[in-house]
Amino acid sequence: MNLSYWEYQTWLSNIDYTIVGSGIVGLNTALHLKDRFPKANILILERGFLPNGASTKNAGFACFGSLSEILDDLNSHSESEIVDLVQKRVDGLKLLRNNLGDKAIDYQCLGGYELFVPRDLELFEQCASKLNDINTLLEPVFKKPVFSTRTNSFGFKNIHEPLIFNQFEGQINTGKMMEVLLHKVQNAGIRILNNITVEGFSEKNNSVEVKTDQFQFSTNKLMITTNGFAATLGISEVKPARAQVLITKPIKNLQIKGTFHLDKGYYYFRNIDDRILLGGGRNLDLKNEETTIMAQTELIQNKLEELLKSTILPNTKFKIDQRWSGIMGVGNQKKPILKQISENVYCGVRLGGMGVAIGSLVGRELAELV
Repeated sequence: MNLSYWEYQTWLSNIDYTIVGSGIVGLNTALHLKDRFPKANILILERGFLPNGASTKNAGFACFGSLSEILDDLNSHSESEIVDLVQKRVDGLKLLRNNLGDKAIDYQCLGGYELFVPRDLELFEQCASKLNDINTLLEPVFKKPVFSTRTNSFGFKNIHEPLIFNQFEGQINTGKMMEVLLHKVQNAGIRILNNITVEGFSEKNNSVEVKTDQFQFSTNKLMITTNGFAATLGISEVKPARAQVLITKPIKNLQIKGTFHLDKGYYYFRNIDDRILLGGGRNLDLKNEETTIMAQTELIQNKLEELLKSTILPNTKFKIDQRWSGIMGVGNQKKPILKQISENVYCGVRLGGMGVAIGSLVGRELAELV
């Protein structure tokens, strides 16, 4: 440990709560802990110079699941579990908006749409036939029908019509959301140390010994909120799921506004600053996309560009401006893992690609476990 006396005494001594990960869940956990225990000494450790999972790399969808995604989830979840999942996502979005404010995160409720390409005729027909049933299932949550149909007014090609519309879906600016959250945490007197990777931990008496790639220290309680990286700390129920994304350069007179889903939620796109942001495609190579390596592959990036050319912007010239990847945490179930692991260690992970929707709620519930 190459730390001075001053460094150790100032930053790494008498820590009440250490949170691993400065993403949506980690920051919200810290804020709610500070509300509960105002005098607590809280430390957040982050492996990247910015939140390094999906919190600053997602598409900024304020959503709770497309119609085809909900129908697909019914194959592995009961109806009551689906209603509970959707309710948590809705409650989480309300909490996010109330905590940060719509203006601060650039929240816009422009509605969400689901598209079906030609090979998905059977899926399209299934969704159309089950639309009213799902509206009935979700009526206790929304008190109004969620899904309806809309004409294709966006110029999309090679799709089945009509589009399926979700009146409650919105979008946010992910960067602004995280910037406001970070400011709130810092203003609350909570420390964040970046570029620190937690490699392991062990319980000792009434504390937890934490080993990082740069130093070791002791904390009273340890909270793991690393989501897609949770398996590296022994939480085997969570698998990493890489999400690849691209964004175009600004497009003159872009008429596409809203959030859009294809193929059971495996593809998604939206407008932002006169650009199209498009992500997804991990279903093309699920096994190899179970990785924490933030890179892009030719297979998936080519498919994303093909979708832009053939379906989303068929009559519009565009150029790709940026490409990136984020790491989600998934598993056999969509319900987050929120539990006490041992006497002084807790976790809130496996957000299943719904971090924007449920991250605030999971953070609050994790803080209440202590």
